[in-house]
Amino acid sequence: MRILDIQAIEDIALGAALLGTGGGGDPYVGKLMAIQAVEEFGPIKLLEPDEVPDDALIVPTAMMGAPTVLVEKVPSGEEVMSAFNSLESYLGSKIYATIPIEAGGVNSMIPLALAARMGIPVVDTDGMGRAFPELQMVTFHLNDISATPMVLCDEKGNSLMLNTVDNVWTERLARNATVEMGGSVMLAIYPMQGLQLKKSGIHGIITLTEKIGRAIREAKVNRMDPIKTVLGVTNGFELFRGKVVDVARRTVGGFARGESKLEGIDAYRGQALTLNFQNEHLIARTENEVLITTPDLIAVLDAETGRPITTEGLRYGARAVVIGIPCHPHWRTAKGIATVGPRYFGYDLDYIPLEERVLSNKGGQE
Repeated sequence: MRILDIQAIEDIALGAALLGTGGGGDPYVGKLMAIQAVEEFGPIKLLEPDEVPDDALIVPTAMMGAPTVLVEKVPSGEEVMSAFNSLESYLGSKIYATIPIEAGGVNSMIPLALAARMGIPVVDTDGMGRAFPELQMVTFHLNDISATPMVLCDEKGNSLMLNTVDNVWTERLARNATVEMGGSVMLAIYPMQGLQLKKSGIHGIITLTEKIGRAIREAKVNRMDPIKTVLGVTNGFELFRGKVVDVARRTVGGFARGESKLEGIDAYRGQALTLNFQNEHLIARTENEVLITTPDLIAVLDAETGRPITTEGLRYGARAVVIGIPCHPHWRTAKGIATVGPRYFGYDLDYIPLEERVLSNKGGQE
């Protein structure tokens, strides 16, 4: 167990925005929520998974909805507490700890803010190792843990409890409710025991996001190349450098959907890259080849600072570096690919691991 201080929160927010692959909500909003909670209620305890009792009740907390909505509809923090308390009351058991459901700007911060407010610990585990747009897209689903009972709350005071027949129905019903509740809600979901968390979660994710954020921050101080620094920490690959020349973005069905286009610069001059996203980046391809697909991670970084750029933050003229990071092995199973692979999102592409694509593309260039 260790205590997370303000600097740790700053680093976690930055690193989580990178692993969020363009989604997961505005990291600045989430960071402010967590810092305010710590200043008002005290520090946050971070537990290792093996410190959690097997029979302890663990409940992830998060935001659901389009990240573009969150920019204008900033949560107060009361919404997630209402969802958490309602679920605890329904279950009739004290919740031992919370966790982030994904690595993403706001969704890595909400559990930290809640933990400070409630005086409970956060476990160094999540259900994605990145961010995905739908509720069943978690490793808990791969291990047959039910998303429900779950509670959604909005800023108006509305709350909704769901008990569903499976996790895909949870996503369908909750998504429609989210649209009606203004495009974003806070939720408490996937109640599980400590033993289930240990078997199905992706461990060490908060520590990893902190490590990434610290590396970006220190690269600037030490005048190091931030892109090379990030690639070293994440075992990632540089895929493209370019200038953003077009962004088509719309909020549809509770998601931020669209694509962005980059014109190549430096060694990539004369090439063009297209990024397709649904909250998170899903596909990156040039006119001639696919560079990377979900579930591997696609991150867009500012070319000078190495700081991640979210899908709602993409702007014309921005100079960016697109990198790829191998996903967690859980997602490379048959069920993982069926759940979050390119064909699930409607792309007529087979999933090929990033490392294989990089070797194949390099071979084709030689």
